[in-house]
Amino acid sequence: MIALTAAEIADITHGRLTGDPDIVPTSVVTDSRESTHGSLYVAKPGEHADGHDFVDAAFERGAVLVLGEREVTDADGRPFPAVVVEDAVLAMGALAAESVRRIRAERASRGEDFTVIGITGSAGKTTTKDLLAGVLSTAGATVAPQGSYNGEVGVPLTVFAADATTRFLVIEMGATGLGHIKYLAEMVKPDIGVVLVVGTAHAGEFGGVENIAKTKGELVEALSEHGTAVINLDDGRVAAMRARTKAKVLGFTSSPATTEEVEARNVVVNGQGFPDFDLVLPDGGPAVEVRSRLIGGHHVTNLLAAAAAAFAAGIPAADIATSLSSQSAASRWRMERTERADGVTIINDAYNANPESMRAALRSLADLGQGRRTWAVLGAMLELGEDSIREHTAVGTQVVRLNISRLVVVGREARALYISAIQEGSWGDECSFTETVEEAYELLQRELEPGDLVLFKSSNGVGLRHLGDRIALPPRAEPTGENAAEAAASEGNELL
Repeated sequence: MIALTAAEIADITHGRLTGDPDIVPTSVVTDSRESTHGSLYVAKPGEHADGHDFVDAAFERGAVLVLGEREVTDADGRPFPAVVVEDAVLAMGALAAESVRRIRAERASRGEDFTVIGITGSAGKTTTKDLLAGVLSTAGATVAPQGSYNGEVGVPLTVFAADATTRFLVIEMGATGLGHIKYLAEMVKPDIGVVLVVGTAHAGEFGGVENIAKTKGELVEALSEHGTAVINLDDGRVAAMRARTKAKVLGFTSSPATTEEVEARNVVVNGQGFPDFDLVLPDGGPAVEVRSRLIGGHHVTNLLAAAAAAFAAGIPAADIATSLSSQSAASRWRMERTERADGVTIINDAYNANPESMRAALRSLADLGQGRRTWAVLGAMLELGEDSIREHTAVGTQVVRLNISRLVVVGREARALYISAIQEGSWGDECSFTETVEEAYELLQRELEPGDLVLFKSSNGVGLRHLGDRIALPPRAEPTGENAAEAAASEGNELL
């Protein structure tokens, strides 16, 4: 974090300062439990809790300043040092914008480059972010989001991890409506903007796929004429964004391309499910081999996007290929593979789900499962609006047509998937429906056999990622007696 005094923070956020104006926080947190010595604790109202109720706990852990929407006093009635603002989240955004401006200015004064890369899309953002950060870190100090920090709170938190030693700042940008990407882009002012795909995730919230395309395109619209828009030419809606930017456009594709684009040639998925291809960059040089360690052919899009963004940032072709070939999944629950000692293989891809990523995961399951019994443990794809029944029905049909051995559908919101699979395949015991995650766990514990391959896939809110973690654990005896409550509490904490 760059050094800002309490007085400067109040000035930047148009807040009212109570306490020592010379306090200089060394980090920013929004969870009191993450406070350490020197933290600025952002007390924001939440859906389930109000951060102002935890100010005392934050200070007990070392916080030195509060950014909140009202004054909070300690047990003796004394106000905690604070900057009081109308909206704590918007204040975070203002601080992040000023942080980026100061980092850029300080590095420029030393003759050093500073490159901000924004990444958006309906799927693949986190994987692409991880890949790109891995490549860029070979050339300079790189800051990228933890997990999927990609919203109006997560983006500022990512920025606060950067300082004047940072060479590359990678920002993941998510949205649930028009204007959200524009707000984030105006905050960080990216030099390079990457758009992956326009899918049907959150279509219900956006009011349709075309509004999703409008929102994702806000990133390339925000680029200056000195910037670079990196766009997926294999997605028609993304390719059309070429007309929406004044920046230079660098396209990437798995189809035959021009010499001005980034291309994957000779794409194959090997026996381990890893995509291999020859990467061609618009530098006039020979193709370089990428032998990925990510599971699934759908990752070619993410690999190409990371390669194109790294090329736009000035990374040599050989370094790009070497880094992409050495990286496996860096964030949890994204085609995460676990081999149990008894021969059961778990693929946990249940961090999120939409129709596009669901289809891709099922194809990977079918490809990897040749000669094995395959299981698809599927939950709902949330926030699809009026398309929900149709999209779940299509997935059920696909499961049957891919010859997946067993299907377990979890939760009533996904029941259309279960019904369509039965209708398509006239299935009996091959298809199961469970009301709860716990029922699915008991079914799998009873029926999994050595050699089985199991995919877990659902939207985050369904919780199948935690079920996948439980099944990935070695089979063990259930606790009894006095140890039962302690074991249950421990397991509950693990699954949060």
